Amino acid sequence: MIQLAWRFLRFQKDSALAQWFQKRTEDGRGGTRKTMIVAVARRLLIALWRMATMGEIPQGVSLRVTA
Repeated sequence: MIQLAWRFLRFQKDSALAQWFQKRTEDGRGGTRKTMIVAVARRLLIALWRMATMGEIPQGVSLRVTA
């Protein structure tokens, strides 16, 4: 989940979750980023669960349509 959270932050920069992470880690300390990525992973897991069970897409996430 931690690796998925880092990837999510890299590729979904406009999402509410990525903006939340950026806002919380503005101080630039490494310890803060390590702690907050765990929080992002937990929030991402909840968001993915909601998307799978209820069809609720997380705010600001862009999905790619495949043919």
